[in-house]
This record gives sequence, C-alpha cells and structure tokens, in this order.
Amino acid sequence: MNELLKKLTEAVGVAGDEKEVRLLLRDLIADHVDEWRVDSMGNLIAHKKGAGASDLRVMVDAHMDEVGLMITDIATDGTLQFTGVGGFDDRALLGKVVQVGPKKHTGVIGAKPIHLLSSSERERVVKMDAMRIDIGAKNKDVAGKLVNVGDRAAFVTSYEELGPTALGKAFDNRAGCAALVELLRAEPYPFDLYAAFTVQEEVGLRGAEVAAYGIDPEVALVLESTPAYDLPNNNDASPNVVLGEGPSIYVMDRRAIQDPRLVAHLTQVASEHEIPFQIRQPGGGGTNTGSIQTSRSGTRAVTLAIPGRYAHTPAMLINLDDYAHTVRLAELFLRSLTDIVSE
Repeated sequence: MNELLKKLTEAVGVAGDEKEVRLLLRDLIADHVDEWRVDSMGNLIAHKKGAGASDLRVMVDAHMDEVGLMITDIATDGTLQFTGVGGFDDRALLGKVVQVGPKKHTGVIGAKPIHLLSSSERERVVKMDAMRIDIGAKNKDVAGKLVNVGDRAAFVTSYEELGPTALGKAFDNRAGCAALVELLRAEPYPFDLYAAFTVQEEVGLRGAEVAAYGIDPEVALVLESTPAYDLPNNNDASPNVVLGEGPSIYVMDRRAIQDPRLVAHLTQVASEHEIPFQIRQPGGGGTNTGSIQTSRSGTRAVTLAIPGRYAHTPAMLINLDDYAHTVRLAELFLRSLTDIVSE
C-alpha cells in the first residue's frame, strides 16, 4: 500500500480551499527542505538548497487543488444547490457521496428519480442545475445550521490498490504532489530547488502564476496527471496516452508549447535509463506550464505527467509503475539538467 498516495488522495482540497492538503504536505516535507513558506495565494513554496555545483534556479510545480463543488443556495426542503469548481461531466455526479463544508457533513447528489421521468427526460443527461445535495436536513433552517453558501463539497472515495493500478479521487493532481514529495526526500541536487505546491490550477492556473513570479526560475518542471483516453471506442481513435506504458511527456497543449530542449532531454534520459515513456498527443487541455513559462521574462518549462483514467470524476485509476517511473525520470532529469542548460 502506497501510504503517501493514500494520505494525499483522501485529503480534501477543492480549488480555492486547499488548506487541509497544504498542512499535510507541509508536515511531509518539513524535515527534507531548508525552508518553506506560504504565499498570499496559499501556495506552499519550499526551498531545498543545492550541493553548490550549479547556480541554476529550478522550480518543480505540482498543483494541490482538486475539482469539486460549491454550495450556491439552500432550498426550502433543506437540499443544497451547487455549481462545479473546475471542469465536470454532469453524467459523473448523480448518486455520488460527498462531504460538505469544513465539518465534512455527508451528502448524496440526487435528482428526480428515474421512475418519475418522462420518456423524453430519460433520453437527456440530467444537468447540474437540476441536481441537489441531500444532507438529510428536513428544511432550510436545519440545513443552514450545518452548511453555508460558499462551502465546498468534495467526493468521498477511499484509496484502493487493484493489482497494478490504484483507485482514488484527486490523483489530478495529488499523484504529482506525491512525486514532488519523493523528489524532496532525495539527496540535494546540483542547484537550489524550489518546490511549489500550487493552488487553483483547476480554475485557471492561478496559483502557479503567482508562485513563478515570486521564485523567478530559469527552468521549471511541472508534475501532473493527464487523462488517459485508452479504452476501446467505436471510432478506433488513437489514444492520447495509455495506462501502464510509462510517464507522458507533453509537447504542446492548449496553453503552452513545451521547451523543445527540455522535451528532448527528458526523452534522452528516459531512453538512456530504460524508463518507459510516451509522448502525450499534442493539443487540448493545459497545465501550469502555461502560466509558468510566461512569467516575468520567460521560463523554460516542460510537463511530465502520470496517465489517469476517468479524470475529473469521483474515482480515477493510475498505474503504480507509471507513478514510480515518473518519480525516477523526474529525479534523473533534474540531476542531469545542468548538462542541457549549459549548451
């Protein structure tokens, strides 16, 4: 059992309310860094001093936040209206168990039951605005004493290992956070390393923009989890990445073109050390690289991601070998980084 992944995925940190995850990460890294601080956005920034072989300034980013829900109103019957925080497929919500607010009141996402639907209603996807969270309150007054408008709701999913895979919520991006924790537990790097556990990636890459401005790195590595569309489909479409075939290296997405020298170096290091890897199909999506590489006068940046099925749902699957290979590739990449940067 990977206890680090278990702790991080079961913690709650919907975008804009990442405190629980931040405190957990702080305690996990405090003994392995020289200093840490929390900036005005809520990013956790840690500094691990280098061995003195290079004066390079390197940032490694992993966002803490997960997608979730926010309470927008309390109905007279005590059920809770809500909206999404981050991107959602409405089909993934009905019947799911959530925890609401700082006291984590249990609720169920519901809508009109199927046996009361008309034939035309049965053919349509139930939209989020027609759903409610039921916390068992008999009316608005009772519910209002338990939760407030603006409270977040997060999914309730226990971490499990299913053979070579792991199931949990928020692998996007607690898997990246776990990988960054492991990098900080390693021996010092040739240069000063700045680890940024950032906030609000799921609502616009906001925390990374602030963190990168403050750190002002020359090079940045972004650790992520990327959707794996690798299941059979009617159109026989080529998958973007596949579970079990290694970490995925970004080339281009909707927000960024990755630094070509860093992409080449990642692939070279992987090949030299016989680490399986895959190139993520270019296009779509976006990671914190989009904010980091345009900070100040610009930063060389690249994204390395762990493939995950069923992203932005209550239950994701990752391959544990992919995770381990991501950690190893990231560390080897960092330790040889001065070779490519000095060219």
